[in-house]
Amino acid sequence: MTATRTTPDHNSNHDDLATAKPDETGSPPMPDAPDLPHPALAAFPKAWMDPLCISGELPLDTWITMAAELEVDGLEFYSGFLDLQDEARWPYYRQRVQDQGMTIPMLCCSPDFTHPDPDFRNRQVQREQGWIDMAKALGAKYCRILTGQRRPGVSHADGVAWSVRCIETCLEHAAERDIILILENHYKDGYWNYPEFAQQMDVFCEIVDRIEHPCFGVNYDPSNTLLAGEDPIALLERIKHRVLTMHASDRYLASGTLEDLRKEEHDARGYAQRLKHGEIGKGENDYDRIFSILKTAGFSGWVSIEDGEDGIEELVRSVAFLRKKIAAHWG
Repeated sequence: MTATRTTPDHNSNHDDLATAKPDETGSPPMPDAPDLPHPALAAFPKAWMDPLCISGELPLDTWITMAAELEVDGLEFYSGFLDLQDEARWPYYRQRVQDQGMTIPMLCCSPDFTHPDPDFRNRQVQREQGWIDMAKALGAKYCRILTGQRRPGVSHADGVAWSVRCIETCLEHAAERDIILILENHYKDGYWNYPEFAQQMDVFCEIVDRIEHPCFGVNYDPSNTLLAGEDPIALLERIKHRVLTMHASDRYLASGTLEDLRKEEHDARGYAQRLKHGEIGKGENDYDRIFSILKTAGFSGWVSIEDGEDGIEELVRSVAFLRKKIAAHWG
């Protein structure tokens, strides 16, 4: 059995928190969510990652305050936020977001299971297990998982086998904590040297098909499929019944071609300069088609927005665009 969407849980906090009893983290548990008939919107600070994760110039408290003006339902956190490295602070940030009328539905993590060294892979499993604990303490229901980097010299068979084995080990830890692991059709973590091992559709689908677990599903990102040189609709048709969450963005190349990008994305940390995150609705993704397929498949989960490279106003417009599209398709 795999994770299903028959009773979607948005972790909404619109109910009265006063009746909630504290859990083992010291924060009140998320109240029971209504069975909402449409997706909920979250925001991810894609444009502010370095200030949140490297320099510390943007405190997480400040990002939460900024995001409260977006009129979204939740905030997706990243495991590498500097302010989350002290686990004693996790209950504080959970409550901080709740106090702004939002929740933390998803924790974005980037484990790397495709290294030839088994000790390295074991340490990555332990890191993901720690992030699962972080997700639990933050009140999140979903925790992202990846396969790892597409390193030169790692065969297809080894990469698939290592990824599946490590993910299944992590699933045991997640199931004990009622956390769902979501595998993303990813491009490249901003702090990696190589693109995602499962970037190509066939590799991604092979791994998804090999994992059957009630705490496992897919985080679908249409823009990442475009960067792989493939059709995001074709991928969605193959995985639509496994999609539990979604990243919404509209990436584009500021210059050059996908072939130029291929030459720049290997053995170089982060993204190539020519790769940009654009305002949602102004790129190549057909959100009417995407939402139509998801609606037919029974999706009503979280849609997390990756946007804002040109300022918070751009993110505001992307929220408005997605609200309109969700209303058109889900009513």
